[in-house]
Amino acid sequence: MATSPCAPGEGPACIHEATDDAARASSGQNRASRQAIQPIQRQSERHGLRELIAANEDLHGPLTAEEIRAAEAKMFGDAGTQA
Repeated sequence: MATSPCAPGEGPACIHEATDDAARASSGQNRASRQAIQPIQRQSERHGLRELIAANEDLHGPLTAEEIRAAEAKMFGDAGTQA
């Protein structure tokens, strides 16, 4: 079983950095290699985002539908609220 290079409490940023480092080490830095590691990086980012959302919900409770609509409007303008 692999061990994490991150100390307890270092969180998603450390995990993301460690994943990037490992992917670069195993695939080099040419253009094709960078494209190959992008899915790994996206997965790491999604995992980190899920951790941040869970930590925020632990502190403040789940987001309400109105908070979600407001965030979508801020991010996408009126087009994001038409659904």
